[in-house]
Amino acid sequence: MVDVTPQQNGPGISVRPPMAEFAATVALMGLGLLVLSSTVLSTPLWSIMAFGICVGLVSVGLRGGYPHTVFGLCNTVTLGRAALLSVLFGALFEVNAVSAWVVFWLALVILALDGVDGWLARRSRLKSAFGARFDMETDAALGALLALWLLISGKTGAEILVLGFMRYGFVLAGMFWPALRADLPESMRRKTICVVQIAALIALVFPLLPAGLVTPIAVAAAAVLAMSFAVDTIWLVRHRK
Repeated sequence: MVDVTPQQNGPGISVRPPMAEFAATVALMGLGLLVLSSTVLSTPLWSIMAFGICVGLVSVGLRGGYPHTVFGLCNTVTLGRAALLSVLFGALFEVNAVSAWVVFWLALVILALDGVDGWLARRSRLKSAFGARFDMETDAALGALLALWLLISGKTGAEILVLGFMRYGFVLAGMFWPALRADLPESMRRKTICVVQIAALIALVFPLLPAGLVTPIAVAAAAVLAMSFAVDTIWLVRHRK
């Protein structure tokens, strides 16, 4: 159950989430998504549905504990990344019709914008747990969608799902192992390996990548990612309460 009451920002002070600004941003973003997905895909239906689900989840997050009165450019950038992700989701249903170049460039733009939202949040003093989680889930979704595209397109086998879905496996394990649900301290190692993971998946999508490099890149990236999750798991187990 999610607590959607406005967050208390101090004694007697309640911060109302910026739902009007968010709604206006969603409307403009949705219009842009409709144009882009209609251009890239034969139908924008799946992309619009995916973006709608994302908007619903973000809305719950804003109501449940966002500590600022403005949505901000930082969260707008993350929402833009999510909108582009929605196009990638739609592309999964048209793998044979959508060029690998389209998937490659969309993913590259989404990756390039990673970090921009965090920098904007710090610069505008709009840092929040909500924003950090929004950014993290966007990164995780990008990895999962790229892995699915690689599998469906036939460029790799099912083993690529290990690289794309490892975080979701970690979350699933946490449902049965409570120690894994605790918060982790910030880690540059974790952030760097996340970038390596996404960069490897994008490299695998690259249409001109020699076939002989597909397996080495996938295996190396999966090994590094697995090591990172192992380090986090050991830390959580040692510090469990």
